[in-house]
Amino acid sequence: MLPDANPISPSSSPSPAIVDAPPMIAAGTAVQVLALVGDLSMGQPPDQSRRTAALAARVAQLEGAPPELVEQARLVSWLRWSGCTANAAGFAGLLGDDVGGREAMLRDGLPADHPLNFTTIAPLARIHCEVAGEVASLLGLPAGVEAGLRHVWEHHDGSGAPQQLRGSAVPTAVLYTSLAGDLEIYARTHGVQAALSVVRRFGGIKYPADLAERVAEHAPSWLASLDHDDSARYPSGDLPEHLVPLRIVAELIELKLPWLTGYSRRVSELAAQAAALAGLPSEQQQRLVRAALVHGIGRAAVPNTIWERAGRPSQADWERIRLAPYWTSRAGALVPAVREDTGLASQLYERLDGSGYFRGLDRDTLGLPARLLAVSAAHAALCAPRPWRAACAPAAVAEMLEGEVQGGRMDPDAVRWVLAAAAGDTSPQSSRKGLLSERECEVLRRISLGESNKEAARALQISPSTVRTHVESIFRKLQCSTRAAATLKGLHLGLI
Repeated sequence: MLPDANPISPSSSPSPAIVDAPPMIAAGTAVQVLALVGDLSMGQPPDQSRRTAALAARVAQLEGAPPELVEQARLVSWLRWSGCTANAAGFAGLLGDDVGGREAMLRDGLPADHPLNFTTIAPLARIHCEVAGEVASLLGLPAGVEAGLRHVWEHHDGSGAPQQLRGSAVPTAVLYTSLAGDLEIYARTHGVQAALSVVRRFGGIKYPADLAERVAEHAPSWLASLDHDDSARYPSGDLPEHLVPLRIVAELIELKLPWLTGYSRRVSELAAQAAALAGLPSEQQQRLVRAALVHGIGRAAVPNTIWERAGRPSQADWERIRLAPYWTSRAGALVPAVREDTGLASQLYERLDGSGYFRGLDRDTLGLPARLLAVSAAHAALCAPRPWRAACAPAAVAEMLEGEVQGGRMDPDAVRWVLAAAAGDTSPQSSRKGLLSERECEVLRRISLGESNKEAARALQISPSTVRTHVESIFRKLQCSTRAAATLKGLHLGLI
């Protein structure tokens, strides 16, 4: 560990930055990470999706389903919450707390006069399902999994969403997933007998009544085995192994707060360039990029209202905020394939004087990669607008970071290298591939940040009707119907 008083001189031949070599991850690992993000977003224990997937496979096997349908049910269960970051803002508006409110909704349901009814939830369900379907597509999962996720809230009797499908029109994997999810949640929160009553009550509504009865006979033994089945905790053989871009994880997480769109990507670019200037070996550069892309995992556990509150967070808010890097770190224990990435990522908010969180590490324990990551994240955040402030000018950002150095909180060399990287701005430019026009890309960028048509029109100095026309064209070209899905697709294609 090099002390601050002994500056590190950049190598005469610094390692090349690896921004042009995006890190990859096994699709099965991405499934597990996104499932954890979904569990945290819904206020569930971090293994809820894993347990539901195991139960859904049992239900499918009980029905004599072929292996491919069993696999579809398992994957739909793993990813059924994967669209919930995209509609977090909507649920925050209706429930006050998108995390705690959804947990209560799953645990106890809602009273009849609650403002969250079919009329208000249908648009949120449409966003959820479209984004979840896009996730399956981006991960290269089987068509049956994508179809299941695009209809994951449909009910057997036609009372579900987004299309109120009925009977055989509802994908079979959805019926298995829905039943397994009810069984897991109600057994854990109210006991096995209460869960069996709920499953029988929903029989004929959410899933076929005869299926509910058959499952009820076996459910007690299935539930008892879940807590003793260690092989189910870190599955590998039953999840796809092909490689996908790690940035998919960051892009989905950032749908929770539209003003964060592209933030993790920018942090990763800055960190990679700064690490190259510092002469770090390519392996550490790659680790920094990966850490930047997964650092937001734990953010899903914190309600939107806390992240968006103007002014200084209260003490109660800070206790919730401090849990964000904890859950990022915890992801490494639950998904060992990302343990090194999340270990470094969880140090992003630590400071040299020990004033950071969540561990309170200091200069004696924070290595150069962690120091570079912290400065890169602070720089990227200060340069971007937030609901409570405008973006800071580069000179002001440099001054604030130097203030952190003077206060003993940030490493002077890390600040110097990040500022140099930002000044060079060698991040790759979007190819855009001609899919959208330049103006459509500008409009997509504005709406991806959560702006309304009027706000985007004002920023671009065009009329709201022109923005609406561009949005319709964007939806048509990207083959989607919600802003959240357009944002996810635009990020993946490098359009924004």
